[in-house]
Amino acid sequence: MVLKLGIPKGSLQEATIGIFKQAGYDISVKSRNYYPSIDDDEIECMLIRAQEMARYVEGGQLDCGLTGLDWIKENRADVVDMSELIYAKTSYKPIKWVLAVKENSDIKSVKDLEGKTIATEVVNLTKDYLASYGVNAKVEFSWGTTEVKVPELADAIVEITETGSSIRANNLKIIDTVLETTTRFIANKEAYKDPWKRKKMENIIMMLRSVIDAIPKSCIMMNAPKDKLDDILKIIPSSNPTISQLAKGDWVDVMVVLDKKVLREILPKLKEIGAKSIAEIPINKIID
Repeated sequence: MVLKLGIPKGSLQEATIGIFKQAGYDISVKSRNYYPSIDDDEIECMLIRAQEMARYVEGGQLDCGLTGLDWIKENRADVVDMSELIYAKTSYKPIKWVLAVKENSDIKSVKDLEGKTIATEVVNLTKDYLASYGVNAKVEFSWGTTEVKVPELADAIVEITETGSSIRANNLKIIDTVLETTTRFIANKEAYKDPWKRKKMENIIMMLRSVIDAIPKSCIMMNAPKDKLDDILKIIPSSNPTISQLAKGDWVDVMVVLDKKVLREILPKLKEIGAKSIAEIPINKIID
């Protein structure tokens, strides 16, 4: 039996293949070939644009695939959303579809769009958003370079942004967030009912999540005098570090997994208390 897996072509492609590789799946893409090879005989891969992925998974041409929540909603696809995988093209955080207008525009909120024209790549998503506010506006599909269409070709745009830099660079201002979106692992409903395929998909998800969950973490090891252990434990934001007796003296080894962002505050304090041989060890995977 073989699992047909869709890999998103385009902006998510490189990041997705990189995460699969760290998870233990080596995917190789050849030029102009839409069927990447993978070092797992039970998986067949196909490159499909994220915008279309949910449609083909729903239709059964693919058993499963990775795409954004935005494109699931845009296609109004009836699929199984098996897991959220928070990564994007250049970051590991959600990205947003935002409603934006020119800096000097009189439009201050979605209510001001009554009777106006909006350009966007996500027509259905935008229509659903407007309907939720009871606003009637013309929504036009945009083939790209959407930011340049206001105010001459449209009164507002709904555009995706990871950092907001492109919005600001085009003298636009964001007046609302239409949708915060993340990458999702989705499955065809019939494939999900198949015990073998479902287990295979769950194992892939577990390995992908282990990589993503490890990205903001580091393992810290240190030697500490026993009489300072209570003070050290008060500093470490962990309820259950590993503590081992060293071979000689009244010293212990302390090992704990921490968020990388807290290390610059914690490590100097540990040194001051008396911890020695403090080492940061990279983590490739975390499976809870």
